[in-house]
Amino acid sequence: MEWTTRKVRTRFQEYFKEKGHQIVTSAPIVIKDDPTLMFTNAGMNQFKSIFVGNEETQFTRVADTQKCLRVSGKHNDLEEVGRDHYHHTMFEMLGNWSFGDYFKKEAIDYAWELLVDVYGLDKGRLYVSVFEGDLELGVEADHEAKQLWMKYVPENRILAFNRKDNFWEMGETGPCGPCSEIHVDLRSDADRKETDGSALVNADHPEVIEIWNLVFMQFNRLENGKLEPLKNKHIDTGMGLERLVRVLQGVSSNYDTDIFQALIKSIETHTNVKYHGSDSLSDVAFRVIADHVRAVGFCIADGQLPSNTGAGYVIRRVLRRAIRYGFSQLNMSVPFIHKVVMTLVDEMGVDFPELQRNKDLLNKVVKEEESSFLSTLDKGLEKLNVIFNGTGEHVIPGEVAFELYDTFGFPIDLTNLIAEEKNWKVDLPGFSVALEKQKERSRNATKTSFGDWTVVNEGSNSIFLGYDQHSASTKIAKFRSATVKSKEVIQLVLLETPFYAESGGQVGDTGKLIIDGQEIQVADTKKENNEIIHIVTERVKSINGVVIAQVDVLRRADIKRNHSATHLMHHALRQVLGDHVEQKGSLVSPDKLRFDFSHFEKITNDQLNAIEASVNKAIRQSVELQEWRKMPISEAKEMGAMALFGEKYGDEVRVVKFGDSIELCGGTHVASTFEIGGFKITSESSVASGIRRIEALTGQAHANYIANSLSVLDSINESLGYPKDLLAAIQKLQLESKSAQKQVEEFEIREKGRLKESLKMTIEKRGDREVLIQRISGIDGKSAKDTVYNLTLEIDNLVAIIGGEFEAKPFIIVGISRSLAESADMDASKLVRELASEIDGGGGGQKFLAMAGGKNSEGLQRALDRAKLLT
Repeated sequence: MEWTTRKVRTRFQEYFKEKGHQIVTSAPIVIKDDPTLMFTNAGMNQFKSIFVGNEETQFTRVADTQKCLRVSGKHNDLEEVGRDHYHHTMFEMLGNWSFGDYFKKEAIDYAWELLVDVYGLDKGRLYVSVFEGDLELGVEADHEAKQLWMKYVPENRILAFNRKDNFWEMGETGPCGPCSEIHVDLRSDADRKETDGSALVNADHPEVIEIWNLVFMQFNRLENGKLEPLKNKHIDTGMGLERLVRVLQGVSSNYDTDIFQALIKSIETHTNVKYHGSDSLSDVAFRVIADHVRAVGFCIADGQLPSNTGAGYVIRRVLRRAIRYGFSQLNMSVPFIHKVVMTLVDEMGVDFPELQRNKDLLNKVVKEEESSFLSTLDKGLEKLNVIFNGTGEHVIPGEVAFELYDTFGFPIDLTNLIAEEKNWKVDLPGFSVALEKQKERSRNATKTSFGDWTVVNEGSNSIFLGYDQHSASTKIAKFRSATVKSKEVIQLVLLETPFYAESGGQVGDTGKLIIDGQEIQVADTKKENNEIIHIVTERVKSINGVVIAQVDVLRRADIKRNHSATHLMHHALRQVLGDHVEQKGSLVSPDKLRFDFSHFEKITNDQLNAIEASVNKAIRQSVELQEWRKMPISEAKEMGAMALFGEKYGDEVRVVKFGDSIELCGGTHVASTFEIGGFKITSESSVASGIRRIEALTGQAHANYIANSLSVLDSINESLGYPKDLLAAIQKLQLESKSAQKQVEEFEIREKGRLKESLKMTIEKRGDREVLIQRISGIDGKSAKDTVYNLTLEIDNLVAIIGGEFEAKPFIIVGISRSLAESADMDASKLVRELASEIDGGGGGQKFLAMAGGKNSEGLQRALDRAKLLT
C-alpha cells in the first residue's frame, strides 16, 4: 500500500476507533489558560487537568492527532531545525490515551499491532526501550514492561535506559512516569550487519530514530522533587506523524515525504533555486522555510498573530528566521514566503479547515511581516556599511554584533560572513557576553516558580457561582506559594467561588476574602488546569476558617458592561461590514473594551457611525439576556452561535444571546442591555495586515468621555469668540495656517538661496580643490545641510565645512563632492566625527555628506580652525 500522510493519519484514527477510543479534535496550538505553557508542545497538554485529577473525563479512551510546537523552554528544537532532517518546530503528534482504563499491556499490544500488522513495518528493524530504574527517584526498573515486550521482541532488542531517556516528565512538577519507546533502524542491510542497531538507539543516529513513546503515567512530581502516586494510572502515547510517514514512505529524510515535498517544490518555484537534499546552506534554508511556514501558518490560523510580546514574539521570531534564511542563502530580497504558505493551505486545509478559513488573513499577515523585516535587514546592512567606512581596527564590536542580532535580526553567522567579505572580524566573545546578559534579563523578568499545593479540604473545588452572585461563604480547598515576575504571592483555590478567572479576553475579578476577621485583598483571578486560582499577597492565618469571598461589585459591573457591549459590537460589525468579519482577539476590562477582527481595509467614518448607532440602539431597547449554561455544542451551532477565535470547546457549551447576537461565551454579562448605559468608539486602527482593532467605552467611562469632549468644544468655542458655525471657523483657521506655513517655506527657500550664494563667494582654491570653511548663523542644521549638499552637486572637487548654532545647539556639516570623495579617498563621516570632539558632540553620515551636533558652542571656532589644517 502507498502510504500518503493523509492515509497514515486517517488509519491511525480508524484503528483506535475500532479499539473503543473516542476520536477528538486537536486543541489549538496556542495555549491561553496555562501559565506554564505558551504553546501545545505535547499531545497530552489538553488532558493535563484530567491527569492531575481536576476534571472528570467523559471518555476513558481517547485518540487524536495534535498540532504541537516546540521552540522554547525544555523542548526547544528551533536551532536544530533545518540543520538535520528530523527536527521540527511544528509537528503532528498522533496519540492514544487511557484515563484510568487500560495500562501497560494494552498500550504495548496496540502499538505493536498497529505498527507491524497494520502499517506493515519490518519487526526485525524495531527496538524498544524501557526504564532501568532510579534510586534517587525511588522507582525500580520497569520489569513489567520488559516482560510484556518479550511477547513480541527478542530480549536483546529490549534496552534499558535511565531517566533522561525513559522517564517522562511534563515539567519540573506535575504528572510523570516511566516510558517505553519504540525505535526503528532505517540503515542499509550492510550497515546493520556491520553495527548492531542496539548500539545506536538513543545515540542521535539520523537513521536509528524513535517513532513512538508510550508513557505510563502513574506519579505526580512535587516541588520538592518527591513523587506521589496518582489516584488513577493513565496511558499517554505520542508518535510523530512526520517521522512515521518518513519510515512508511521509505525516504531518508522527513523533508522527502509528500507533505514537505509540496512545500519544497513551492520554494523552488518562487526562488528559482533547486533543492538537492544535502547539508549545504541553501538546502538548510529550504528545510528551515518548509518547517517554519507550518509553524507560522498554524499559529496564525489558531489565533496568534506575530507581535513583540509573549507567544506573538515567538511566532515573529520563527517567521523572521525563515525570512533571513531566504534572504542570506537563497538571495530572496522580496517577499515570497506568503506564497509558500498558500501551498500549505492547499495541502493541509482539508484536514485542518482553520487554514482554509483564514487563507486571506495568512497571506496578508505573512506578506506584511516579510516586507517589514526585509526593510529592517536593509537597515542592518546600512549600519554595517557605516561601520566598514569607519576608522580603527577592522573588528565589529560584540555589542554592535548583538544589536544587529537583536534589533535587525542578523544571525551572528550572517554578520560574520559579511565581515569576512570585507576582511573584517567580529568580536565573538563580546557578542556571547551581550547575548547571555539579555537571556539573564529575560529569565529574571519572566521567572515564575510555584510551591507544592497544600490540600486543606479534599473533593471537588472551583465551583463557579459568579453568574448568579457576587459573594459566597466557602472554604479553602488548597493553597501554595508562588513567585511571579520576582514577586512573592499566595495562590488559593476555594471549594466554591463567585470570582471569575481570566479567560476568553475577560480579565479576572478582584475583591476580598474575609477569614475569621482577617481581610485579604484578591489582586487577580486566573485559571489553571480547570481550577480557579485567587492571587493574594498576604498569608492566611486561619487556613481552615470559613471564607467570605466578595467580588469587587463595581469593577465587575463595568466589566459586564464592556463584555456585553463587545457582543453587540461584534454583531454590528458583521451587519455593517459583512459576514467575513471574525473575532481575532479581545480584551474586556473595567476601563474599556478592545476588539480585534478580520477586515482588509480601514473602516470609514460612516461605517463607524453606523456600528456605534447599532450598538446604542440595542442599548436603548433594553434587550434582555438569554443564556443556556449547558447546551450541546451541535445545538448551539445550529442556533447560529459564534465561537471565540482560537478556543477549544467541549461537548456542552454556554450560549449568550442578546436579540440577534448569539455567541458561545463563558463570561459575565448584564441582565439587560440598558445597563450598558452608552457606547462610544474611541479608536480604530490596524493591528496587522487584514486585522483591524476597535477600542470603545461604556458606562461611566462613556459618560466621562462625552462630558470631556463637550468641555473641549466649549473651550474651543470660547477661544474663537463663539462663532455661529464652529466647524467653518476651524476650517478657516486651518486654511490660514496652511497659507502662513507656505509663506514660511517660501521664505526659507529664499534664505537658503541667499546663503548658498554668499557661501560661494567665500570659496578658496587650494591646488585642484575648492575649499569652503565658514561659520554661519540664523539657520537650522537641516537647512544648512541641504545647502551644503546642493553646493557639492553644483561645484566639482569641493570640500565644504560649515559650523553654526541654532537654538543654543552647535552643529557642524561636512560636504565633499562625490568625485573628490572617490578620487581622493576622502570621507565626510570620518572628518565630521573628528571635528565634533571640539563641540563635545558626535555624528556621522555618508562618505560625501555628514553632520554632527554638540553641546559646546565655544568650540565651534576651534573646530573650523582645525578643519583648515585637515583640508
